[in-house]
Amino acid sequence: MDNLYCMDATFVSDDMLDRLPTLSYVGRTRIGGIDLNKPRSRAVLMGALALACSPDAFTVKDFAATVILMLATSTPNYGTRQAAYDLKKLRGKNLLTRVAKSQRYCIPSEAIRTIAALVTFSEKKSLRPILAGVAKTTSHRKPNNRSLIDVHYETIQQDMFTLFEDLRIAA
Repeated sequence: MDNLYCMDATFVSDDMLDRLPTLSYVGRTRIGGIDLNKPRSRAVLMGALALACSPDAFTVKDFAATVILMLATSTPNYGTRQAAYDLKKLRGKNLLTRVAKSQRYCIPSEAIRTIAALVTFSEKKSLRPILAGVAKTTSHRKPNNRSLIDVHYETIQQDMFTLFEDLRIAA
């Protein structure tokens, strides 16, 4: 039930979208970043979210089978080797942990919140500039000569803030 609650109340930290595409390390191994513009990366996040509530965690084989369903025909050669690399990327971003002394993986509650928010936002490419404004709650002076587009942009930001509150999404 905790995992389902985390999927409902999603959360992305202020700098997660900026840190996602940068490289990370798992042990001494350097791992590439996660690019939400690529269909494989989006499918990997959706697959991880689909397996997040697995009671006995999941294996690389389970993950590969789930991601293949998400990818459909865009990457026909996706297998366990690619799945293992994608799992390592998620581990590098602390979105996945390995179960001690096993070949199984689980997703911590806070990571479920982050992955659910990333899956939601990755499908909406125009949200990033709006989200940047929503997250900043400091009030600053408005320019004297605002254009009609500036007014619309501010209205969208205010509406998005209200929507996030209603959906219980913390930006």
